[in-house]
Amino acid sequence: MKKVNVISLGCSKNLVDSEMLLKQLAHAGYATETDVENSDADVVIVNTCGFIGDAKEESVNTILEQVERKKEGYIRQLYVIGCLSQRYGAELKAEIPEVDAFFGKFDWKGVLEKMGEYFDQSIRNQRLLTTPAHYAYLKISEGCNRTCSYCAIPIMTGKYQSRDFEELLDECRELVKNGVREILVVAQDLTYYGTDLYGRNRLAELIGRISEIDGVEWIKLHYAYPAGFPEDLLQVMRERPNVCKYLDIALQHCSDPMLKRMRRGITKQQTIDLIRKIRQEVPGIFIRTTLMTGHPGETPEDFEELCAFVREMKFERLGVFPYSHEEDTYCDKHYADDVPEEVKKERAERIMEIQSEVSRSVNASLLGKRVKVLIDRREEAYYIGRTEHDSPDVDPEVLISSDKSLKIGAFYEVEIVDADEYDLYARVE
Repeated sequence: MKKVNVISLGCSKNLVDSEMLLKQLAHAGYATETDVENSDADVVIVNTCGFIGDAKEESVNTILEQVERKKEGYIRQLYVIGCLSQRYGAELKAEIPEVDAFFGKFDWKGVLEKMGEYFDQSIRNQRLLTTPAHYAYLKISEGCNRTCSYCAIPIMTGKYQSRDFEELLDECRELVKNGVREILVVAQDLTYYGTDLYGRNRLAELIGRISEIDGVEWIKLHYAYPAGFPEDLLQVMRERPNVCKYLDIALQHCSDPMLKRMRRGITKQQTIDLIRKIRQEVPGIFIRTTLMTGHPGETPEDFEELCAFVREMKFERLGVFPYSHEEDTYCDKHYADDVPEEVKKERAERIMEIQSEVSRSVNASLLGKRVKVLIDRREEAYYIGRTEHDSPDVDPEVLISSDKSLKIGAFYEVEIVDADEYDLYARVE
């Protein structure tokens, strides 16, 4: 049987694209696998990421590794798709001619035709899940209309395109029918959903309707934007028990000079007011945010203000990355990349040192409490689970001791018996 190995790099939104392509390939009669090292598949497709410098480097290195395997005769055909290929396809073709073909981010039809197959429109929204069977990502839109100074994503993905409301509900029903119990809603900008397609924001309505689907036990929201945040969403989060008290909202910075240079469309005080309103309207919510260090023009004073902001706001979950200067962005055209790389990284490390103390305190507050967890897998002596405040791969996990066998993909109530800044330890009776 023909076999294809799809290597999916980058974010969860990219993973959804890979899953849709895998479904088409399986429908065409291929045996499929994902991210298998030293696979015996004769066709390899690399789905690339082009977000920042490190991601681009990983994508190029992965392509080159597969080129070597092709030279050694382990694979017959090598194709490249995704964000990096969308943006730099011509350059990549010139630099790496051993790749059989490069395709744009959404050109699954082209990939299939090159392989001698056809794209089946009747299953265009169906997916072959690569996640554990009990959770799945739901991508509700493509692209982005924001004009943040540093971001190249709109260059690669184009303008914001909401997916059809009813189509999304149908996809959720299909996922649940196949065993999914947790829906991880993702988009480059969740908080713009519906505005382009329906002339009004429909995010709160969408999440409310998803919460009414029998079998959906957890819904988590990822990548909200602070400017223009749809506050009617907060009522849904507060009142619907299966909408998790968890929100991923990227803030990037707090000082007014930096927010202006970043073209974020919001001030520091507006940001603080929004976070306080979210916490007030949704008691017990855990907020995840992302910050950036070393954006052009960031002064020591801006950075110290950011440090104080992290201490004061006490975000339950936080990630930080050093600024990456990307071609054709507003920064590239208007600002010099004037913060040295070592300073960017030192600042990022300092933010995470501050956050580690916050995280330790947050986790310690759960000691002795009983919480609901979803079991993802077993590793040696522990079952590994997550609370409603944690998403896969990026957030803390719960390491659970149990004398009895626990079912993967099931929910249990556990008692937290120990904690550090990254993980929780629990037991189930």
